[in-house]
Amino acid sequence: MSIPLVILVGVFTGATTVLFGFGGGFVTVPVILLLDAALGPDAAVTAVATSAVVMAANAAVATAATPASILRELRGTLPLLVLLGAGGALGALAASVAPPALILWGFVAYLAVTILDALLRPGFLRPRTAGDEGDDDTGGERFAIQAGLGAPIGALASFLGVGGSVMTVPLLRRAGQPMMVAAALANPLTLCVSVPALAAFLLTSHASPGGGVLSVGAVDLGAAALLLVGSIPVVVLWRRRPPRIPDGLHAWGYIALLVAVLVTALARTLWG
Repeated sequence: MSIPLVILVGVFTGATTVLFGFGGGFVTVPVILLLDAALGPDAAVTAVATSAVVMAANAAVATAATPASILRELRGTLPLLVLLGAGGALGALAASVAPPALILWGFVAYLAVTILDALLRPGFLRPRTAGDEGDDDTGGERFAIQAGLGAPIGALASFLGVGGSVMTVPLLRRAGQPMMVAAALANPLTLCVSVPALAAFLLTSHASPGGGVLSVGAVDLGAAALLLVGSIPVVVLWRRRPPRIPDGLHAWGYIALLVAVLVTALARTLWG
């Protein structure tokens, strides 16, 4: 994969950070699997570790550029943010010792479950009604995600290299948030997961003999730098001047992107 193409992929990760709150994780993992295929089984750990770098940087820039009126929604969520970070560190440590096949197939399985959930369960593509099964009265709670979910969300997100937005965006969406607001709130949540996860990955010692990557711990710094060269300008521009997309189309775009990444990851897993 050529340098301009990797930078172009970075531009795409920047767009997904703003539009869907991904931070680049779902896009980065399949790309790093291709870039570092020479590492063999270790490519899975390198992919999720490098994804943590890209997500942390993109999420930090996106959060800094998010209007204060949106960030005020996070008031009173300190326990959630702390548990997201703790879970992120634990998930990264688990990924550093887990069988690569578990990470790869876990990534594929989680994507498939998320797509089916968004398509079949009310509240993501269409408004919830009082008669929908599982419809909850939030009782005036200020935030849709309970603090107790922070640790499992953080752990699973960093283990698979997905940042957490794929879990938090649907929860925020079902609580009544428009897609653009849900994506914006997902960025600081992703930041809480990815920074501790990145620290854990940098401290691991995954050797990459013959891989030809500039690495620290399990992170491919060369690939991360190229991706960020493409993504950060897009994040800065679009977070300040977000594109106007109808909410329903925005939600369908979220699912379409997950399907595209699922197909890519599945092809890489089955055929290498």
